[in-house]
Amino acid sequence: MKKRIGVLALQGDFEAHEKALAKAGAEPVLVRTPLELQTVDGLVLPGGESSTMLNLLHRLEMFEPLREFGESKPIFGTCAGVILLAQQVTHPEQESLNLMDLTVERNGYGRQIDSSVGEIQFGPGKLQAVFIRAPVILRAGPDVTVLAEHRGHPVLVEQGLHLGATFHPELSSDVLVHQLFLSKLGRAEI
Repeated sequence: MKKRIGVLALQGDFEAHEKALAKAGAEPVLVRTPLELQTVDGLVLPGGESSTMLNLLHRLEMFEPLREFGESKPIFGTCAGVILLAQQVTHPEQESLNLMDLTVERNGYGRQIDSSVGEIQFGPGKLQAVFIRAPVILRAGPDVTVLAEHRGHPVLVEQGLHLGATFHPELSSDVLVHQLFLSKLGRAEI
């Protein structure tokens, strides 16, 4: 039976994650309410604008349910999503879910014009990484595993059930990162 993976569908490119999850073998479910959040086995926080997402989460009374969800179920944050997962956010400071021991700088690589596509080493091979107004992970705590780096900074990290990427794996034709996230679902059931 396919695992139901939610994609937070408040803002950002959630449709690309929906397609990538389906290609990786999951049943994607768009999540817009706390009730819908209760129906999924894991959740993707897509890229977008983190302060806008934060405002919407509070307005829809989803911030606390999302934090509670992350205490026992896997969350995969990409770009703005990893900002929301972090313990500390800079440039400017903002509230976050504090689910991963990370310090993240918003727009760390620069403005939209500084966006880029590059290759990162991932496992035995290379992976295309699309950076759009990407955050920079300034600090990864001792319980965080760095899975890939770019320009001397972590860009793909995991801690317990959670996975974070400063790039947009959903914009690549490769679904290896989404498959890695799906592998976390078995760990959540133990």
